[in-house]
Amino acid sequence: MKVSTSLPFQLVYSLFQHQFLGYLFESFVIQLNKENKLTLQHQNISSRNAHEFQQRLDQTDFDLIALMDEIQPDAIANRFGNKKRMKPDAFFLSVFDEQKGDQLLQKRIISYVETQRSKILDKLHNKMVFEMGKDGNPTYKTIRVQKEKAEIEFRFWRNKEQENTNYRPFMYHNGEKVEFQYKSAVLLSNTPAWLLLEGKLFTFKGGVDGKKIKPFLFKNFIAVPQKMEKSYYEKFISHLIEDYNVGASGFSIINRNEEVKAKLKVSEIIIENEEDQEMMPSEVELLVQFDYKGVVVDASTFGKRSKVTMVYENDEFTFTKTWRDYKFEKSIINAIKEFELEGVDNGKVVLSKNDAFTWLSKNAKALEELNVKVVQSLKEGKKYFVGESKINLEVTEDRDWFDIKTKVVFGEFEIPFQTIRKLIVSGRHEFELPNGEIAIIPNEWFAQYQELFYFLDHESPRLQKHHLALVQDLQEGSLAKVSFDRKLERLSDFDKIEEYKVPRSFKGKLRPYQKAGYNWMRFLSEYNFGGCLADDMGLGKTVQTLSVLEFERVSENGTSLLIMPTSLVYNWEMEAKKFTPKMKILNYTGTNRVKDPEKFGHYDIVITSYGTARIDAEILSEYYFNYIVLDEAQTIKNPTSIVTKAVNQLKSRKRLLLSGTPIENTTMDLWSQMNFANVGLLGSQNFFKKEFLTPIEKRKDEAKYNKLYRLIKPFIMRRHKSQVASELPEKVEKVMYIDMTPEQKKKYEEVKSSYRNDILEHIETTGVKGSQFMLLKGLTELRQLANHPKLVEEKYQDSAGKFDEVIRSLSNAVGEGHKILVFSQFVKHLSIFKKELDDRGMKYAYLDGSTKDRKKEVNDFQNNKDIQIFLISLKAGGLGLNLTAADYVFILDPWWNPAIEAQAIDRAHRIGQENKVFVYKFITIGTVEEKILALQQSKKELADTLITTEESFMKKLSKEDISTLLS
Repeated sequence: MKVSTSLPFQLVYSLFQHQFLGYLFESFVIQLNKENKLTLQHQNISSRNAHEFQQRLDQTDFDLIALMDEIQPDAIANRFGNKKRMKPDAFFLSVFDEQKGDQLLQKRIISYVETQRSKILDKLHNKMVFEMGKDGNPTYKTIRVQKEKAEIEFRFWRNKEQENTNYRPFMYHNGEKVEFQYKSAVLLSNTPAWLLLEGKLFTFKGGVDGKKIKPFLFKNFIAVPQKMEKSYYEKFISHLIEDYNVGASGFSIINRNEEVKAKLKVSEIIIENEEDQEMMPSEVELLVQFDYKGVVVDASTFGKRSKVTMVYENDEFTFTKTWRDYKFEKSIINAIKEFELEGVDNGKVVLSKNDAFTWLSKNAKALEELNVKVVQSLKEGKKYFVGESKINLEVTEDRDWFDIKTKVVFGEFEIPFQTIRKLIVSGRHEFELPNGEIAIIPNEWFAQYQELFYFLDHESPRLQKHHLALVQDLQEGSLAKVSFDRKLERLSDFDKIEEYKVPRSFKGKLRPYQKAGYNWMRFLSEYNFGGCLADDMGLGKTVQTLSVLEFERVSENGTSLLIMPTSLVYNWEMEAKKFTPKMKILNYTGTNRVKDPEKFGHYDIVITSYGTARIDAEILSEYYFNYIVLDEAQTIKNPTSIVTKAVNQLKSRKRLLLSGTPIENTTMDLWSQMNFANVGLLGSQNFFKKEFLTPIEKRKDEAKYNKLYRLIKPFIMRRHKSQVASELPEKVEKVMYIDMTPEQKKKYEEVKSSYRNDILEHIETTGVKGSQFMLLKGLTELRQLANHPKLVEEKYQDSAGKFDEVIRSLSNAVGEGHKILVFSQFVKHLSIFKKELDDRGMKYAYLDGSTKDRKKEVNDFQNNKDIQIFLISLKAGGLGLNLTAADYVFILDPWWNPAIEAQAIDRAHRIGQENKVFVYKFITIGTVEEKILALQQSKKELADTLITTEESFMKKLSKEDISTLLS
């Protein structure tokens, strides 16, 4: 029967009883007649259609309707039912079956309904409420919700002659006694109690528990036999007197009002398992208590009106009821909350010992002013220092150091700085004061000073100047009084570094960003700081370095040593002749080199390779160089490698690193290089691993990342191509997707199926890490098949999709007069193209790791108009080549690390290029190549934003990633 919204209607709430869920409410709208009286025309209303009747509803009505929806039988069955989605009746018969029912689920359901019902009852004031008839009439009987709360008083009569105690509750409303026993009264809710009595709905002051009333609905009183009196009085009546009004006959209740004082009890939580005690951090409980002249109550019971104690002497019971000061207790708890103690709303907090005593020391004075007494209750009779602790630092600049003056105070005691330093560096928080108390070093001191103290000189409190960032952190955090050279302070911001003149003998013009790099390196040189020029490939690291080395030559500062991969020696010699023609250069490579360090002094620059430096480390270490410059400095990324150890033996005043990719695999790559540039900048290898590498790579700790960034920032200059876009020609990148030929696809699917099963089974038994070799072998073979099956099977006679498309594209590009770089990781792949180009009579240059005369191949391509194609192995030609004659770049196979591809592209897209550069990546559809492209983007890490590039691709593959690659 529908209710019209165009005619008057009334929202009502109707009470009914469910067989298993108890008393529930349902909402209805009732049509009104012309006299505005309720009719029999009604309909159920729920959250789904409530908006249709919103003109007569307020927000409370919408809340009530939603709450009532949640406890309807079908809603309960859906909420707690199993996956079989049983009908409500079947669900309740199953769950509440007396013999086979689920008692645990019963309790969960009843508890949920009780909670929701209490919320409903609390909102029913001023609403029309009815009792539902058996015929479903929602307005069968009116229920009047009482605005004023009723009161309950419990009365006890102790009768020694009858050897028992009788008691019963009395109910009062608006000062009048209300009889509720034997009146068919119904308890709708227990917590708190709601009582339906003769059409009136009552609740009670003080949140009476309905279970205390229920036994008396159909009983006059309860009798407690004498033999049970003592236990009953102690366990039941004591708590009843605390919470309710109690009248007594036959025993005494003494009311007590006393002055209250607050205290904070400090207790150490004892760990029962002695074997684990050393491994587990100690915890401390801070408990707020209130002392009413000997009667102590915990703040965890806040809200209770009183505390009752019982004395039983000479067969007489005496209860003392100490009334609590609600306002005072609340004010203390609120005040302590203001001291940044989270969770103290409940009166107690459990913290680690360090956190607890750090907080206590920090707030000792405030607690004293609040008249809150700190009481220690600790095992083994320990007493901890609770008072003010201070550390004052003053930093002044010396010629080669920062001098650190310190004063550390715990209460009345001044503590030697070296004592505190050793404790903080080792991570120990506790030490004993001269008076025997145990002092806890505040947690924030570890966060603020641990790195600083670690880097201090062991003999005296002084700091090397390259730890400038630590001093700036102290200054910015107002953690020390700092005074040092404003000029040195500018090192943290490259834009503020002063201008330095480039020597007139330097033949060339530095672009603005290159001039900024020159200024930065000159600034570092003044303070004998080492640095890392980490500009993107193609932005002219060589030119910037040569401009600085030319200044060193003009200033007659001595011979500098340049170490680089063998493949770059020629390039450096050519660039030096072009930009610094007056520079005297010794090429210290090859089997005919003269191993005489005395001859180094006759030259401005000695150029050598990493391989030669490794072999001749002892010879080179006999000479004290002005600069040592490492090009492609990531070569020394492994601190345990022979070449890294070799270059670290060498001696010089200043050191410079050049690298487009300082981080290739792990943050440890950075430590190894920066430790060469500025020895000790990042601490020892173990310290760096513990303090930076593990937190950053394993826990993604942003605070540690920021700290590391601050330490290295002054000594690394990194400019991306996007920052100097106006200096470079436009670069257009396009991915070319190619289908496999049918024969190629058949071969690919056969190999993929075989490897997929083997690899995934291997992962199940040995894990991803243990399967990396098999995975790399499988993925490599699939990548080769995606290029051309001939890379795997020489007898393969058919063609391949990518090969045909690349040949077609090469023919078109050559015909249009373009010069093209063709990169592949696989030398065998290049050989297939060599044969095809030879058959077609097309000229080309060629470079792989076995090419002996790199210089000739580069010159031929750069200067010979007839040679328009340069086939290059990605590994051999990705570094050190300047191939600005090319305006097309073909990448034949995607590499795990996009930075490697970027280096290849940068052979053409670099300073000096005047044409738009077109980059084409050839990807075979439906192969592992497509998956690699997607995973390249998903495997970026925090270390990427630290300086450059991503972590090693293979190490980051999950089982799911591998499954995707092989799908």
